[in-house]
Amino acid sequence: MNTKVLIIGACGQIGTELTAKLRATYGVENVIASDIRKLENDVVNNGIFEVVNALDYNQIEHLLEKYKITDVYLMAALLSATAEKNPAFAWDLNMNSLFHVLNLAKAGKIKKVFWPSSIAVFGPTTPSQNTPQYTIMEPTTVYGISKQTGERWCEYYNKQYGVDVRSIRYPGLISWSTEPGGGTTDYAVDIYHKAITEGKFTSFLSENTGLPMMYMDDAIKATIGIMQAPEEQIKIRSSYNLSAMSFTPKEIATEVKKHYPDFTIDYNPDFRQKIADSWPASIDDTPAREDWGWKNDFTIENMTEDMFENLKKHIYNI
Repeated sequence: MNTKVLIIGACGQIGTELTAKLRATYGVENVIASDIRKLENDVVNNGIFEVVNALDYNQIEHLLEKYKITDVYLMAALLSATAEKNPAFAWDLNMNSLFHVLNLAKAGKIKKVFWPSSIAVFGPTTPSQNTPQYTIMEPTTVYGISKQTGERWCEYYNKQYGVDVRSIRYPGLISWSTEPGGGTTDYAVDIYHKAITEGKFTSFLSENTGLPMMYMDDAIKATIGIMQAPEEQIKIRSSYNLSAMSFTPKEIATEVKKHYPDFTIDYNPDFRQKIADSWPASIDDTPAREDWGWKNDFTIENMTEDMFENLKKHIYNI
């Protein structure tokens, strides 16, 4: 049977690049992108696009039937820092969109579901170095609480109803093609822009705040990889730890200076510092590597080269 994909939240930071890769993988006609509003971008202009509210069960069901969808990637969510400003809506969006998709899968209308979790599921009581797959999880943010709860429901729907739901815990994600979006790890995107445009940067995290990070290319590779893996290889149905690299603002500034020797950085921690302090500094993702063959391509060095190359070429026309 043909793979027919629906991406909900296709215009977000991950959704934008995931949509492009899925269209390249399965064919433009087999990938339906959707979001709450129609923007003027490649997601909308380069393939099939539908306006859908992730909180509307009937709208989602209609698209599944209209396009004979097999796989759903549910990327709609309110992220960490943004969610803290509107906790009730963040909970509503992050949880009820998941319930809609899980219930539609339970009803036999979807074959496979991808739902992203995050390192936000961990908290200040979690071991912060090489955080294991199974460990203490006491998140202190609305985003983290919703993701931890979502993990439990994914596992429940798999065990009770046989729903083929797959998930990974994204670390901080870095991409040249989308603007920083209000997340706690977004300083690691903004620093590259500021290096090119201003030659200096003020970090909202302190210099030695280490966090797990990943280049967007690797995140997309992992997302499609786990969905393409044989069902029997997916042994964890809550969410897999996923890792590529960990670094501090000070360490990324050192890499930036290799390309821009006059670059300077200063530090002015804001409310996001408290969020970052509650998250792990590094992640152990051995189960993902062993179960379905996860392997990252990017380190801080080749990521930094690729970021500057693409920003200068595509964004700043240098």
